[in-house]
Amino acid sequence: MKLRKAKQDTLRFAGNYVLFQLVDILCKTLRINIINKEAIDELEMQKRNYILGFWHGTMLLPWFMNRNKKFAGLTSKSKDGDLLAKILKKWNYKVLRGSSSEGGDVALGLMIDFAKNGYSIAITPDGPKGPPLKLKAGAVVSAKKAGIPLVLAGVGFKKKRYLKSWDSFQIPGFFTRANVIYSDPVFIDQNLKREEISRIIEECDKKLNELQLQAEKF
Repeated sequence: MKLRKAKQDTLRFAGNYVLFQLVDILCKTLRINIINKEAIDELEMQKRNYILGFWHGTMLLPWFMNRNKKFAGLTSKSKDGDLLAKILKKWNYKVLRGSSSEGGDVALGLMIDFAKNGYSIAITPDGPKGPPLKLKAGAVVSAKKAGIPLVLAGVGFKKKRYLKSWDSFQIPGFFTRANVIYSDPVFIDQNLKREEISRIIEECDKKLNELQLQAEKF
């Protein structure tokens, strides 16, 4: 039994390593066009951390683009989340685990703690189970409680294929063109009431979907 488990662990390690290498190489081949990059540049020049939100189905590229920075990333506690967490750790993210269904309150608290200690936070606001392209409250609430801005990012690939998953996960083709469009920073007053926060969540949902549609135009 010990020998079998050791063999399984070795195969799993090798599989994770190969997966990371493939993802890393794929992302490095993409021809990326960034629109409104000055919004991010200005925040980073001012040494201001922020929350970055992008849709779950397009997350491969924005995760890659923010590797080796002072970023924390939120992933679910699922098996898919395990794979993503391993990739993010290799890209030097601080990995936070949790979701709306399990560990959500704990994850929200961790995000706020990291944000208050100078980390930017990357989050897929429609994850981990959807509905797709529907912004949940976590990104906005975290930005409000941490007192940092929220930036939204639409991501589009010229050539891609879709996985048969709840989010229609997009895998770009090697060397294809990619668009990343950033919103201007959204600053959220920490004194806003619940109904005002709900309005901002709706506005951010609309904005991120608009950015996504723009990013998909080539």
